[in-house]
Amino acid sequence: MTGLPHKLQAIIEDFRLLEGQEKLEYLLELAERLPPLPDWLLARRDAMDIVHECMTTVFVYAEKEPDGGIQFYMDVPAEAPTVRGYATLLQEGLSGETIETIAAVPTEFYLKMGLQQVLSGQRLNGIGAILDHMKRVAADARPPTADR
Repeated sequence: MTGLPHKLQAIIEDFRLLEGQEKLEYLLELAERLPPLPDWLLARRDAMDIVHECMTTVFVYAEKEPDGGIQFYMDVPAEAPTVRGYATLLQEGLSGETIETIAAVPTEFYLKMGLQQVLSGQRLNGIGAILDHMKRVAADARPPTADR
C-alpha cells in the first residue's frame, strides 16, 4: 500500500509479518503504549471530541504544530484494550503528519494488516470510525494555546 504516512506503513508491515492470534496480541501490546493525556488536557477531557460511532468512549484532541503537522492526543478506557490498540496505532501512525496526508489515508487501510482474520466486522468498523473522526478533528486543529 503506497502513499501512506511512513510511520503508519511501518505499523502495517509489522502486522503483516504476524500470523493469526499474534496480530491480536500485538494490538493488545500497542494498547499498553497509549500515553496518558497531559495534565493540561486531562483537566479539559470532557471538552475533547468523542467518537460517537464507536461503542467504546474514545476521546480525541488535535493540535496543529508550527510545521503544519497535526499532533493527536487520545484517551480510551483501559477496559477496552482492542480499541486502545487501534487508538495507539492511529496516534503513532498519524501524529506529525499534515492534514492532507491524514485525509488521504483510506478508511479501510487496516485490511492490509490482516486484522479481519482476528477481529469482527463491528470491531473493524470501529477503527474506521476512529480514523474518520481523526480526519475531521485534524481539519479543525488549531495551534497550542498559551493557557495550557
